[in-house]
Amino acid sequence: MLLLKADNITKRFKLFDTFLKSSKEYIYALNNISLSLKKGVCLGIVGESGSGKTTLARILADIIKPDKGEVRYKGLPISDKKIYREYRRNVQMIFQDPYSSLNPRLTIHSSFSDILKEHITKDKTKITEIISNTIKKVGLEEDHIHRYPHQFSGGQRQRISIARALILDPEIIIADEPISALDVSLAAQILNLLKILKNEGKTIILIAHDLAVVKFICDEIIVLKKGELVEQGTNFEIFNNPKSQYTKNLINASLMKEERVAFSS
Repeated sequence: MLLLKADNITKRFKLFDTFLKSSKEYIYALNNISLSLKKGVCLGIVGESGSGKTTLARILADIIKPDKGEVRYKGLPISDKKIYREYRRNVQMIFQDPYSSLNPRLTIHSSFSDILKEHITKDKTKITEIISNTIKKVGLEEDHIHRYPHQFSGGQRQRISIARALILDPEIIIADEPISALDVSLAAQILNLLKILKNEGKTIILIAHDLAVVKFICDEIIVLKKGELVEQGTNFEIFNNPKSQYTKNLINASLMKEERVAFSS
């Protein structure tokens, strides 16, 4: 059975004029997008800015609702009360900006405790044990759990964001451009961490505009352009036999970027 399936997902947003008045015109962020995901697979969703990647990620994470279409988890629509709570626990998102998922007024321990109390346990000793183990898993020190988000570097905050996604031991992790704000060295560390999670059996959806990133970690890839699904296939198929000129252009841009990085280093 498929772990996750999205059928004919459509999402549009109303346009506003220069005076922020609502118009009768809409723009389609996603138009009839379908995908499926098996357990343990890493799926890359790629495309330029405005392609609909983040909108699709937020729909899959049930942060926003589609106008049309349906997301199914283990064969059931996520709107089904029988599966909804399990889905919300087992699908967690890593945001591009880690600050968006961290409360600046709470220490990491306090923030993570609230999540665990709601879903796992209210036992304080067990909570501290889970938090400490998760923080160490992402390469941070145990005493970091008593710090506030502003006391960490950008790379550390992204690790904490990953720890937050892992704290409930979810089946699916959706990572929305998790390295776009990081330098090359930190980005490599985060990608290696995601690859470790994949090798441990986590199912991952990775949103990226850079195909070099998804080539490193993803098994399957879908390519979006202005809300339309342009192409989909395995890692090998996309990189060795792309069908769309748009996909070819993305690959060429990725190769040029790799050459520039290698030259500058």
